[in-house]
Amino acid sequence: MSHALELDLPWLESHQPLPPAQQAWPEHAPYPGLLAAGGDLSVARLVDAYSRGIFPWFSEGEPILWWSTDPRMVLAPHDFKLHTSLRKQLKTLLREQRVHIEIDTHFTDVITTCADVARQDQTGTWIGPSMQLAYSAMFEAGYAHCISAWVDGVCVGGLYGINIGSMVFGESMFSLAPNGSKIALAALVALSRRDRVALIDCQQVTSHLASLGGTPIARSAFLNTVEQACSQPAPTWVFQTSDWQYLDKRLL
Repeated sequence: MSHALELDLPWLESHQPLPPAQQAWPEHAPYPGLLAAGGDLSVARLVDAYSRGIFPWFSEGEPILWWSTDPRMVLAPHDFKLHTSLRKQLKTLLREQRVHIEIDTHFTDVITTCADVARQDQTGTWIGPSMQLAYSAMFEAGYAHCISAWVDGVCVGGLYGINIGSMVFGESMFSLAPNGSKIALAALVALSRRDRVALIDCQQVTSHLASLGGTPIARSAFLNTVEQACSQPAPTWVFQTSDWQYLDKRLL
């Protein structure tokens, strides 16, 4: 990715704002969606970026790279696909009182586990020390949140992301047991339906997200939604067992 910087790409000093997302490199460019390099990972910068449909993604040791992909992969909460196997598993775990969802109680553990698990798959080098510090600062400021799923007292999966208004921007998730990350995502969807979250941003188009109900939309449509949603009330980051009804009433 570093040789992208040899091409025509805006370089940001710490005081310079990000360019509009619409100026990101087009589909036929070497790195579609790449918008700018440089700047910093301050809370103010990150809040501004996400509220304008932009996110950082780079490998540790490289300059900070800013992106706004087109199309954009999103998950509308009502489109989440609760597959039969996961529904059966959740129903059994809930009936036996073996599953528990925790929110914002283990942020450091969640983000470091996301980094470790992704690194083992050789797809997660972007969650380096500087990114972990930046998102920990976002957590302390109230913008980053995490969800962890526990079965029989053991963490089986989790995720973290950014929340501004009624937009949730997913960053990464992990599984330590079959369906671990899906249980955490299902809890996020239940919370999102309960509190009318507009969209869950998934950033990159993948077959895995598509199988769960994610769909690519044009960047223009995504930016319009973000602009409106970021000024709406934020969800309440609390989860109770009764909230599973918002995913499927048959679970309880």
